[in-house]
Amino acid sequence: MRAGHVIAAISAALMLMAGVAPTAAETWPQRNVRFIVPLGPGSGADIAARLIAERLSARWGKPVVVENRPGGDGIVGITAFTSAHDDHTLLFTPAATFTAHPYLHDKLPYDVADLVPVARVSNTMVAIVTPASSKLETLKDVFAAVRERPGRLNWATATGISDFLMAAYLKKAGLDMSKVPYRDPVQPSTDLAEGRIEFYWGAFAIVRPQVQAGKARLIAFSNTMRFPEEPKVPTVAESGFPELNYDGLVGLFAPRELAPDVRERIGADVMAAAADPAVSARLLTTGQVVSPGNAAEFAAEIDKQRGIVAAIAKEMGIKPAAKSQ
Repeated sequence: MRAGHVIAAISAALMLMAGVAPTAAETWPQRNVRFIVPLGPGSGADIAARLIAERLSARWGKPVVVENRPGGDGIVGITAFTSAHDDHTLLFTPAATFTAHPYLHDKLPYDVADLVPVARVSNTMVAIVTPASSKLETLKDVFAAVRERPGRLNWATATGISDFLMAAYLKKAGLDMSKVPYRDPVQPSTDLAEGRIEFYWGAFAIVRPQVQAGKARLIAFSNTMRFPEEPKVPTVAESGFPELNYDGLVGLFAPRELAPDVRERIGADVMAAAADPAVSARLLTTGQVVSPGNAAEFAAEIDKQRGIVAAIAKEMGIKPAAKSQ
């Protein structure tokens, strides 16, 4: 029996001897915990999930297993989480995976109310890259080329909100650029490096190897601030395209039925794990800035992101999807 489990068991036994029943938060977890990540291995969220899971396993005395469920614009992983109805199954994901879903799909197979924010872990730097072999060195170059050659250039993104913001901008600007769909968000970086796509928008963790190898060109970050590790690369707002701005908020979500005191305990433990200097140093190398936050702070940022998406949708005349039944 591991040390954390022994301490928990002794604590529960002492409380029972004293006539005080342990709370749900004090006895959770009672078995293995599962983190579902709706992105593939190697993505920024996957790396963060595994670092946090490792520390929580030691803290909780139970294994925390990371399960990658990519595909379907994040819906595959999200529905796996919401349909589990399991208080030991949690969702570890960028909020950008789902904040635009109501405007990208006619119907959603899940209820957004079932995604309850528990804790923010990091801000993933979201990069926009072009092939190093191309002449597209800035965002202005990209859209000028699209205007000159309508329908000839293509693009791919990794998350729903990137899809939405890009499609909305192209529609508003009257530009014709073909979208290439991918199930695996890592594959586009390889295709971009080999010149099969001209524009990719995704987590810096995914494209960094191609950038370092000199096969891809980093032209902007969609975040509100520059990345300390790449200080010369501008944000999309600085590049003249504030419509493409969003932060890669990453964190943990719990099912709605999980007891509030358990959610609070999990959130505190996640924030403590994220505050580990070793976690911060490792995530920085993958293009993430650690930014621990409680449930209320995380929820407020998600609501703000949803508000930005809703405002764009209203301006574009896009109606939200029907609610899940």
